Order: sequence, then structure tokens, then C-alpha cells
Amino acid sequence: MNTANAATELMVKYAAYHRDRRNIATHFVGVPMLVFAVGALLARPSIDIAGWPLTPAAVLWGLSPLWYLTRGDLVLGLATSLANLVLILAALPLGQLQTTAWIGWSVGVFVIGWAIQFVGHYYEGRKPAFVDDLRGLLVGPMFVVGEALFSCGWGKALLQEINRRVGPTHLRDLHTPATR
Repeated sequence: MNTANAATELMVKYAAYHRDRRNIATHFVGVPMLVFAVGALLARPSIDIAGWPLTPAAVLWGLSPLWYLTRGDLVLGLATSLANLVLILAALPLGQLQTTAWIGWSVGVFVIGWAIQFVGHYYEGRKPAFVDDLRGLLVGPMFVVGEALFSCGWGKALLQEINRRVGPTHLRDLHTPATR
């Protein structure tokens, strides 16, 4: 995939699985919960390096901007990296809890986040994007950040390209089978 337009291609492909506005709304809750939960689950072990905790979550976050920033859209890559950082930093204190509380909260948030995602895909009438392409697990946060930026007026050309290729968002009639 050409990195000059990789973000566009990834967003279009992901958007094809997310045209129902109810599904998109559930992703605004579920995707951040999943990023938070992964950050919490990876908050241990922690090694102190010059007063900074180094955790698997920090390593994962440190690598993820490399992917986001090489997709060809600097603003979207930076915004997604920052959003993920905020969620992971918010999750790190869970790693300080007793083991059962840490696991309970982390897994609980993870399960609830996925449940919300699957409710959204019921409205969509289509399976989640990651089932066909595991990159969807990385694109999900980028899509949610992109949708938030679209609502602020950013990325009009990208939004127009998404709508041109996969159609505008809508509310699917739940009494009619999905067409995809």
C-alpha cells in the first residue's frame, strides 16, 4: 500500500463496515474503552527508568505512532497517537492495584468495550472490520479520531472521498436484511 494515500485507503475500507450512525456512535464509546483496557492490561510489569515507568503499554504506545505517522496523513496520525496516549496514561494507575482488582477492571472494561462494539455492528448488519483485516484493530482508533475531526470541520476532502466510495452514513432499517 502506497503510504502517500494509505490513510485514505484504510479509512475507506474501515468506513465500508461503519456506515450506520448508531454503529459509529457505539465506536465513540467502545474503541476508547478498548484502548484504555489494553493500556490497563499492559500496565504490568513496570520498570522504573529515571523516574519514568516503562511498561508493555508504554512500549506498545511508543511503537504505534510509527505506524500511524507513516500512513500519509500527519494530522490524523498525530491526533490518533495523542488520543491513544491519553487513554493509555489514564489506564496506567490500574496497574498499581492488587492483582485481582487490576485484572478485574482491565478485563471488565475490555469485555464491555467489545460488547458495545458488537451492539453497533448489530445496527450495521455487518461483522467488525478486523474479522477480515487485523489492521482494523489499529484503524479503529484512527477512524474514531477521524470522525471526531470531521465533526469539527477538518478533513473535508477525506470525508468526501469516503462518502464517494462507500456512501454516506445512514440509519439502517433493522427490519430489512443488510445488503453487504
